[in-house]
Amino acid sequence: MSKKSDIPDTVTITIPFRVAKRGGRKEVRLPPGANNRSPDYTLIKAVARAYRWRQILEDGEMETIAELAEREKISPSYLTRVMRLTLLAPDIIEAILDGNPPSVGMTELLDPMTPVWAEQRAELGYDIG
Repeated sequence: MSKKSDIPDTVTITIPFRVAKRGGRKEVRLPPGANNRSPDYTLIKAVARAYRWRQILEDGEMETIAELAEREKISPSYLTRVMRLTLLAPDIIEAILDGNPPSVGMTELLDPMTPVWAEQRAELGYDIG
């Protein structure tokens, strides 16, 4: 008594995704709506550094970006680019720290960006309402 199985020999499963660079590593990006992201620890670390550096300058511990960059053993231009992260909208910073990074990588976040928070939200996919 042999009964033919209803299970096919080949099953094809399609999962939409793309591969993107993030923090110098390749990462699989799922389509919008798939909330399966892991925290971007490189970006979280950059945000923390940016706020620490801003505080150092505001407190007068260091007088110039050049002095701070020399102390940190990095280039002044890199320090300035990372400090741009302090200009992101507070809810975007909170989302990054909560493990919901934007759809762009850190390289794009370090580029000059509009200071208008509503435009940032729309550009980075955090548009609320």
